[in-house]
Amino acid sequence: MITLTIADHHPIITDGLSHILRNTEHQILDVIVDGNNLAASLENQVPDLVIMEIDLPNLQGLSAIKELRRNFPGLKIMIFSTHPEEMYALSAIKAGAMGYVGKTVDSATVLKAVIQVARGGIYLNNALVEMLSNTDPSKNNSLAYRYKKLSTRETEVLNLLSSGKRNKDIAESLDINEKTVSTYKTRLLKKLDASSLAELIQQARLLQTSDL
Repeated sequence: MITLTIADHHPIITDGLSHILRNTEHQILDVIVDGNNLAASLENQVPDLVIMEIDLPNLQGLSAIKELRRNFPGLKIMIFSTHPEEMYALSAIKAGAMGYVGKTVDSATVLKAVIQVARGGIYLNNALVEMLSNTDPSKNNSLAYRYKKLSTRETEVLNLLSSGKRNKDIAESLDINEKTVSTYKTRLLKKLDASSLAELIQQARLLQTSDL
């Protein structure tokens, strides 16, 4: 039996996951709807796997994965998110997650991912696995290649920019100052070879809708 903690602030998601997992004899130790309570829950009892939405309130997105793995060595984390896999999955794995599943998948895929990650494997969708398998380092001018070179924080800033967020909003969301946001924007312009903020946002949205 696999023990799990679910961290998601959408009742329909937590109810749905609970129904799917309990019907297959997985044991749910806790359901967390606020990031402030996640660490306390894990200190009380560490599950085999945490299923987590990366925009859980009061949780610092992908950066929280690193902190959780640092504070709870051996903890397995699977991201179950509305955010596009093309934008976040690779960065989530880099940060320490062992799986990334989009919320548009069916129940069978969720169960497959849970079992694979709980057993110590990595779970990504087939398109991303194929992309990683076929990566040609010589093609280092492609947008996909440049995107994969972004840091976790740069990916977060890029996604928020593409959502129309202002510097102030991004700073508040990521708990950094506006000057730091501007620094990240400058880095993104250089790394993605964009000549303007508009072009940067256009590239971000292209990445969200492409198969890389």
